[in-house]
Amino acid sequence: MTETETSASPLPPPPPDALSDTAAAQAVNAVKIYGRGDTEVHALNNVSVSFERGAFTAIMGPSGSGKSTLMQCMAGLDRLTSGATFIGGVALSTLNDKALTELRREKVGFIFQSFNLIPTLNARENIRLPLDLAGAKPDKAWFDQVVSATGLGDRLDHRPNELSGGQQQRVAVARALASRPAIIFGDEPTGNLDSHTSAEILDFMRTAVDELGQTIVMVTHDPRSASYADRVLFLSDGHIVDEMAKPTADQVYDRIRSLGG
Repeated sequence: MTETETSASPLPPPPPDALSDTAAAQAVNAVKIYGRGDTEVHALNNVSVSFERGAFTAIMGPSGSGKSTLMQCMAGLDRLTSGATFIGGVALSTLNDKALTELRREKVGFIFQSFNLIPTLNARENIRLPLDLAGAKPDKAWFDQVVSATGLGDRLDHRPNELSGGQQQRVAVARALASRPAIIFGDEPTGNLDSHTSAEILDFMRTAVDELGQTIVMVTHDPRSASYADRVLFLSDGHIVDEMAKPTADQVYDRIRSLGG
């Protein structure tokens, strides 16, 4: 049965001073409810959070905690029941579907667990795809810098079926970086990779933040992956219940275990 979004009493719009000038994306009083009556689920319960520019944030929590819902609503892939989300100061709730699609294409990068590469395109064409769809001309210097950072210089003419899983995910990371988005969202981006290849991809993502000035928000269940982030947010029952700066894998593991994850 398809989940149906239900209505909720709207919360007041955020005052101007509630918004951060340094945030790449922000949620204010975010509520997301699925279902009705006995099946009603509050996936997000009045969540307010900022994702600062040039930082790497991991989102963690038990299954059903709301972490994927938060990312999807922040990225404009799903709409809130009430509250507001912003990318680059633009309130997503004010955009129609066409404008929202354009904003995602121009301001947001995505890295998925399943790579989502076009099999008939080579690595270069896959990396350039978001720019081509937007009718934008690639910045050659930036493109070369992204290719260098992801180590793909000798694989650009290869199609996905000619690349290893790790190389395909490097292409996906490069594609997310290619348009120099305001923010990149990763949904379990190393979930299908072995530990060595996962570390390589996370190193690339860390480099993208430290050397290329990107902003990354990543949903993950893996404490080792989360330890690459500057900050970890912990969700439980639709609430942010804790956060941790400069995390270690052991610290993250202990906190997740206490939440039942």
